[in-house]
Order: sequence, then C-alpha cells, then structure tokens
Amino acid sequence: MTAVDPDPPEWLLRVEDALRAAPPEWFTTYRPPADPPRRSAVLMLFGPGEGGPGVVLTERSETLRSHASQVSFPGGKLDPGESPVEAALRETWEEVGVDPETVEVIGSLPDLWLSPSQNAVTPVIGWCRDLGGLRVVDRGEVARVETVPVAHLVDPARRFTVKGPSGYVGPGFEAAGLFVWGFTAQLLTVLFEVGGVAGEWDESIRRRLPWRFVRQFLRSRGGRRPTRG
Repeated sequence: MTAVDPDPPEWLLRVEDALRAAPPEWFTTYRPPADPPRRSAVLMLFGPGEGGPGVVLTERSETLRSHASQVSFPGGKLDPGESPVEAALRETWEEVGVDPETVEVIGSLPDLWLSPSQNAVTPVIGWCRDLGGLRVVDRGEVARVETVPVAHLVDPARRFTVKGPSGYVGPGFEAAGLFVWGFTAQLLTVLFEVGGVAGEWDESIRRRLPWRFVRQFLRSRGGRRPTRG
C-alpha cells in the first residue's frame, strides 16, 4: 500500500503568492467592481489520498434555481459580518460535513466577478488531513460530493474544451463521473497551471455540454434557446 502524505504538497503552498505576484489574465478580466452587490466564497479544499492529493468537488442539487446540477466547490454567500474565509468554512461544514477546526487555511485568491449573478466570489484554498467524514449534509444544496485525485484531473485523457450554452468557451474535465466546466473548471485550470502541475493537454479536443446542463440553462432563461456558435 502506498504511504499517504498528510501534509499539503509544496506546489499548493506556493500558489497564492505566485498568483498574486503575476495574476493570470482571467483574474484581471473578471475583476469585481469596487462595491459588488453580492459577495460569496468557495473553499477549494484539498486532502491526502493513496493516489496523491485530491480536491473536494460537489454536484449541486438539480432543484436549485441557479447553476443546478453543476459541479462546484463548497461555498455560498457571506453572512453579515463574515469574512470570506469564515463563510467558506461555514458553508463547507453545512454542505458536506467538514469541521472548520480540521481545515488548514492556506490562503485566498483574488476575487472573481460572476456577472450573471452579480456576485463577487473569493476562492479560499484549504487542506484537511482527514476527509473521512465527507458526506452530503444538505441535499437541498448538494446531490453528491467526491474527493477527486488531482492526478486524475490533470490526466490529458480527461481534459478537453467545452462550449457553454451562453457561448462561453473554456476548459473542462471529466473524472469520478463528474463533468466539470465553467467557473469551477477555469479555477482548477488556473490553480494547476500556477502550481506547475497542469502538464500538457490538447485544447483542440471539443466536447459537447451534456444535455442536463443545457436544460437547466434554458430553464433559468425562461425557455429561451442558447446562442449558436
């Protein structure tokens, strides 16, 4: 049996400083306004595994009004008086049962602006030595939760380019039965590239967005058809 390293990998510890020193274009393009109407935080939570470090990903409930069925990081809106770190830890506890006391907060990345929801999101990076208690707590928010090995996500055979129904084109992953695209896939891509673990992959490989995501998008637009392109 392969020994499991309980400590965070060096590349993950370097990401915050490296990204803030030279922010990728994505962070400057999607910089929030000075006084955003809504603020949220997500926890990019990593932990050890026999196949190396993994990241916690959730599949959102199909009954949610926004981003239903999509893969995301645990997280949500800030309560009054909360910091982004506090909100990310609280939401992770409420959604998937990870005790905030067991999470080592490694850092936070620059805020990103999600214009459809008028929301400024702070990505928080964390490490948990034992994710054995990971579970779905709030089925109104989360349908499924998985710890996906980073090695699987950076495998070129699991990576591709996907076009969203609104016309957005970006990276995608498929691992552990999860189809990862949009904000979550872009954030993972940036993290792996800055951390130096991304490797080479063929961006010319295109995948269609599964119909369940297109259907949810159409519902959110009142039945209007997605743009062509």
